[in-house]
Amino acid sequence: MSEQTGQGGDQLGSQFLIAMPALDDPNFAQTVTLLCEHTEDGAMGIVVNRPTEVTLGDLFRHLELEITDGCPEDQVVFAGGPVQRERGFVLHPEGEQWNATTPVCEGVALTTSRDILAALARGEGPERFLVALGYAGWGAGQLEEELAQNAWLSGPAEARVIFDTDTNQRWRAAAAQLGVDIALLSSESGHA
Repeated sequence: MSEQTGQGGDQLGSQFLIAMPALDDPNFAQTVTLLCEHTEDGAMGIVVNRPTEVTLGDLFRHLELEITDGCPEDQVVFAGGPVQRERGFVLHPEGEQWNATTPVCEGVALTTSRDILAALARGEGPERFLVALGYAGWGAGQLEEELAQNAWLSGPAEARVIFDTDTNQRWRAAAAQLGVDIALLSSESGHA
């Protein structure tokens, strides 16, 4: 049995998808995506290295959440992917449970409920977190096809890449944990 499997025979969940240099889709070029679920019906993940110009303060005001001292309102919100960009996702260390929390990989959980955002606005949420709007989604067989075309590297997800690595270094750091210097790979990789 694998280290951590999700619902329905999750094969690649708990993995990073690291965009190969040739992947020129503007939604995914030079991205690292934390794959949260992968089943025969498709896959879902959160891009962890695409900051937006939206801050938590902006988001909390839009959601009409009360902001108090201790709120990290200057922290940026990330573009989690091109699907349902109005929907919020919070990655945070495992341990605390919110209304809708799912473990993703060792040291990382995903919460989709408003209660964690309200806690962050009050300065009471987890110390380390990443808030994203939207997610990356693949239909049945689509991700497998992209992997076969060498659009992505995949490897074990690590909390330190998400929470302890500068945003602009996450792509290289995720590849480096596989022993790959992504900058040395040809941009022709992934073309048949």
